[in-house]
Amino acid sequence: MQGCENPQIDPLPRRALQVCYRAGAASALLAEPGTLALLGFGVSTPASTDPRCLQVALETFDAPAPLELWQVNAPVSCGRDGALCWSAGGGWLFAAIELDEREHGGPTATARLAYEQLHRFVAMREARHVLRVWNYLGAINHGEGDAERYKHFCDGRAAGMGDFFAEGFPAATAIGHHGDGRRLQVYLLASDQPGMRVENPRQVSAWRYPRQYGRTPPSFARAMLLPAQDVLAISGTAAVVGHASAHQDDLNAQLEETLLNLEALLASAGMATGFDGQSPLKIYVRHGADAARVRAFVQRRLPGVPTLLLHGDICRRELLVEIDGWRYA
Repeated sequence: MQGCENPQIDPLPRRALQVCYRAGAASALLAEPGTLALLGFGVSTPASTDPRCLQVALETFDAPAPLELWQVNAPVSCGRDGALCWSAGGGWLFAAIELDEREHGGPTATARLAYEQLHRFVAMREARHVLRVWNYLGAINHGEGDAERYKHFCDGRAAGMGDFFAEGFPAATAIGHHGDGRRLQVYLLASDQPGMRVENPRQVSAWRYPRQYGRTPPSFARAMLLPAQDVLAISGTAAVVGHASAHQDDLNAQLEETLLNLEALLASAGMATGFDGQSPLKIYVRHGADAARVRAFVQRRLPGVPTLLLHGDICRRELLVEIDGWRYA
């Protein structure tokens, strides 16, 4: 097992994880006190053997691409357990796993294995309350009906989670990357204290979707208030009203509907409206040709908000854009 120990820092009152986008060398950011995780995007991200550093398979439209930095007010330890990488400190846990479907029997079996291994590992930790999960898989929309790869992923995830989320589903994102089509990446944030799940009154809860969306409904909450209730972790949010996709083929209308859903989540969480410079968002864009229009929309409607534009396929092929991220109180 490979491990690391982050430098000691002065103890501060417990507060939520701090997430931001930063430029700079990965080695320098990893050396900063309290670094829990560092996420790079696309093949241009330098490889690192540090277990806290994950090269996410999604390419970015931003150049130069910033890194996503997670920090806590505590010393951090980290290591590897087979295919699983982890880091922990201050009551927080980051865990990530990457698997090749060709080695594990296809998308369903691979998703099942990923969630079984994450479940087994997290269950042994003090920080066992899973708050937020990200899932990135190749060719997410390939296949028709129940044969679609996303639906296979949902089947496998449900089979592998067991009682992983017995206290309720975490916030989550599932996006298709354009890299190796058989590469599955799953990473999560857990805590030694539970969060509070938040649903959107404009939408049917994902686990209650009707059969038309697959044998196994998606398993996630729309958002999660972290334990101190001063940060909202927002799931992948798109132009869905009730359970139906809205505004097919209309990018601007989908963006507007997505913002309405984000505001509904803030209201449900008891937070003030709007986003600010301390609330980083990821914006997943299906078609590269739409990136400039999405960027212009964001600059107009979310001025000053840190955003990262990523090339990714939404789990429903008719949806053109999805947004997730963090809202600090």
